[in-house]
Amino acid sequence: MRKRVLFLTSIFSVVLIFGFLTSVFADESKQRVYDYANLLTDDEIAKLENLALKHGKEHEMDFIIVTTPDADGKSTKKYVQDFYDDMAFGFDKPHGNTVLLGMDMNERYVYIAGFYKGEKYIDDQRIDLIVDKITPNLSNENYYDAFVQYIETGSEYMGYMPGINPESFLLKTWFHLLLAIGVAGVIVGSMAYNSGGKVTVNERTYTGNFQVVGRKDTYLTTNVTKRRRPQNNSSGGGGGGGTTSGGHSHSGGGGRF
Repeated sequence: MRKRVLFLTSIFSVVLIFGFLTSVFADESKQRVYDYANLLTDDEIAKLENLALKHGKEHEMDFIIVTTPDADGKSTKKYVQDFYDDMAFGFDKPHGNTVLLGMDMNERYVYIAGFYKGEKYIDDQRIDLIVDKITPNLSNENYYDAFVQYIETGSEYMGYMPGINPESFLLKTWFHLLLAIGVAGVIVGSMAYNSGGKVTVNERTYTGNFQVVGRKDTYLTTNVTKRRRPQNNSSGGGGGGGTTSGGHSHSGGGGRF
């Protein structure tokens, strides 16, 4: 009986180890960059694959890039949704944690979607921030640099709790430094003030007592100038997230470049 238990335990252990190694090797060999529009060199694709793998392991997330010359007549959003459904991306499982960037060169439109954990951490607001960051490079045809920005910025944003704006000045190092200097200044000033004698001379010593007998404010005019970010159009598929034909909910956002 004991030998049988040891035999079964050994078999179970081998199965677990084999399954773990298989998943690791599958993760290493998975394709993450699909450059159907031929915008990248082989060396650039290889570098992006390694970068996506590195940051994907760190956050248990598939960072995917797909470029297309025309999106098969679909909106970019619909193309990204169908691509996710067809390819079953996901770090943790088929149709799992994924952030997917799709780019239609015919419409010059980029759309990013976050699925499952990607939807939670790379929400609509954060996607808009990423799109804003990469658009200048896309407009200047620096596609490789834009895709590096997309992966690295997405990875950075994964380090913040959901619902927080990662670009808020409250989270910036310079703000923390200024705050520390301000607090130190208040403390030093308070100490210096309390260390001296009481001041008995004020403005009334020289000007005497007087009262304001009247005040009049005249309102003239106010000019307000607003700059509105261009809205996503129908060819791009609109902004925000949605649900794929396969029933997978996602965050989303995009724009022209």
